[in-house]
Amino acid sequence: MTILLVARVLTGAAFLVYGALCLTSPTMTAEFERYGLPRLRVLIALLEIAGALGLVFGPTPRLIAAAAIGLSLLMIGALVVRVRIEDPWQAMVPAFGLLLVNAWIATQAWRSAQG
Repeated sequence: MTILLVARVLTGAAFLVYGALCLTSPTMTAEFERYGLPRLRVLIALLEIAGALGLVFGPTPRLIAAAAIGLSLLMIGALVVRVRIEDPWQAMVPAFGLLLVNAWIATQAWRSAQG
């Protein structure tokens, strides 16, 4: 198993779990209230789940790259929200880490797609 595949599966699992929690957990509902984004909770959850499925089951490198780019953009948005609500930097570490991993996955998948 390559490191790229391990990264895709682990990151995909993380986003699948987090997306499911966003849909079902009262705690996450309260968090989205705190973020000032209650109306976007379901959309963000579905985008995370779709991105996770694209990372893990993407049939082509381009689809994997697209999923990773989409998840990277979500993590940029998460960081912006956390800065805006003045969360401590420790609360931003997971989003930043997932941003870096997904940017790396996107780069590797895109290179694979190019030949």
